[in-house]
Amino acid sequence: MLLVHGFPESWYSWRHQLPGLAAAGYRAVAVDVRGYGRSAKPTAVDAYRMLDLVEDSVAVVHALGEESAVVVGHDWGAAIAANSALLRPDVFRAVGLLSVPYAPRGGPRPSDLFARMGGAEERGGEGEFGGGEEFYVSYFQEPGRAEAEIEPDVRGWLAGFYAALSADTMAPPGAPAPYFVSKGGTLRDRFPRGPLPGWLGEHELDFYAGEFERTGLTGALNRYRNMDRDWEDLAAFDGAPVIQPSLFVGGSLDASTTWLADAIDAYPVALPGLVSSHILDGCGHWIQQERPSEVNRILTDWLAVLPA
Repeated sequence: MLLVHGFPESWYSWRHQLPGLAAAGYRAVAVDVRGYGRSAKPTAVDAYRMLDLVEDSVAVVHALGEESAVVVGHDWGAAIAANSALLRPDVFRAVGLLSVPYAPRGGPRPSDLFARMGGAEERGGEGEFGGGEEFYVSYFQEPGRAEAEIEPDVRGWLAGFYAALSADTMAPPGAPAPYFVSKGGTLRDRFPRGPLPGWLGEHELDFYAGEFERTGLTGALNRYRNMDRDWEDLAAFDGAPVIQPSLFVGGSLDASTTWLADAIDAYPVALPGLVSSHILDGCGHWIQQERPSEVNRILTDWLAVLPA
């Protein structure tokens, strides 16, 4: 099994699953995605397009002496896992998605869609945000912009970002959403200020912070900067389903689950091989770290019924 992490994490986000899966008799490998941790960090922005990340997944499977694998991803890793299954069904025989549902390629260009979500106005050929808030994906697009916010205090930024999306520390309903940036502001302006989430101790935060202090955030953020390229690259797969046996696990308090509720409702068409789907009550975004035992049980139960 290949385990693929999301933003802003590392292989370490699967630290609870690796021993659990091994104890159940499975060979599980968690990687640092391109741009993270100990993996390669190309300088070109377009080196982080989805096609390259899918080929990275294939290369890992083959480098480990295997011909096929089950792929499971969380957050951006879920998108990488789904596209790996879509593009290379010869290698990936089943796919598990955590937190972010599969939504087939389609609709408007992503940058246009996200600009509308934030209330952006296009003026004079340049994107300016007057009157509306800026969605975080749009905020991440300009190289160096988000890095200037994050890198002077990586540890503090990560702590706030993790807390903003964790069930036990996220802002109460009605508070300003942490996914948007006010004009002239930063993402961290809306992060909660208080204790760390229950799943994140000082040791765990030290690990994540140490990795990003060493590498910077550019490689991780470059994934967001390729969404329009992905939309173009995958045009031949518009509306295409992922047909392999699949699994979805989301958190009831995760915005990824609620924003993409229509994608979950469309699973009979988009994921016709869906074996099981779970929404964990009272869980936030960092699902395999917030609910490790429950996620481990769901994964091993799913693996047990997959075709050999």
